[in-house]
Parts: sequence; structure tokens; C-alpha cells
Amino acid sequence: MGQPTLTYQGTIFPWHCDHMGHMNVMYYVGKFDEATWSFCSIIGLHGRKMRDEKKGIVAVEQHIQYKGELMAGDVITIYSEIVEHSDKSVKFRHEMRNIETGKIAAITTLTGLYFDKVARKAISFPDEIKAKLIETIG
Repeated sequence: MGQPTLTYQGTIFPWHCDHMGHMNVMYYVGKFDEATWSFCSIIGLHGRKMRDEKKGIVAVEQHIQYKGELMAGDVITIYSEIVEHSDKSVKFRHEMRNIETGKIAAITTLTGLYFDKVARKAISFPDEIKAKLIETIG
């Protein structure tokens, strides 16, 4: 795997927290999703490009491990890295950490398929994206 890349940094706000006082699981997923779109942009899958070309990347599998609580006021980072890729898919990992403590709050691993939104099927990544995936994985 290549070097993990910073794909998100932000703050946990009170509205992210549930009746237990910690960040609700839906916001872990939301913040991982923001990191995913940042990561996609890094590998050349920019939002505008995908909209203009009627292509996209769709999640087909996601696993989350919750490792520690996050509370209102905590500041987090998410670092991302490619685990593996093929002609039509990419598997990547996000690691969310509490900046103050350095502790891992959650880890998710996702698999996405490059997708033709008109034909509604998985397609091969363009050559320039394949090259970026190879470059990014190290």
C-alpha cells in the first residue's frame, strides 16, 4: 500500500451526537463519505468530470470498525489509502483519528465500482485513472 493521504479534517459538533452523548453512527458514515469524495478527486475522479461524462463510482461493500467514542468539540482527521484495485473496482481504507488523543475512532474499508450511469453497469477505469491508482498504491 502507498502512503495514507489526508482526505478529511473537521470538528464534531453537538448535532452530530446522540442521546448517549457521543457521535452517532450516521455521522461516522457521513464523514467517511466526505473523505471518499476527496479521495476520488485525488485519483482523478472529480465530481464535475463524472457528471459531464455520466460516469461515477458506486459503493458495493463497506465494513466499519468503531474503535473509540468521539464527543462534541473533538477534532478529527481521516487518512485514506488504496488496499487493492482491478480493472473496474477499487478497495480503499479510511482511518479516523481524534487529533487531540491520536487514538483511532473508526476504520472503514470500502469497495467501489466504476460505473456508467447511462448503461447502468460497471465499466473499466480510463487509462489515466488506472495510472493514478498504480501511482497512489505505491
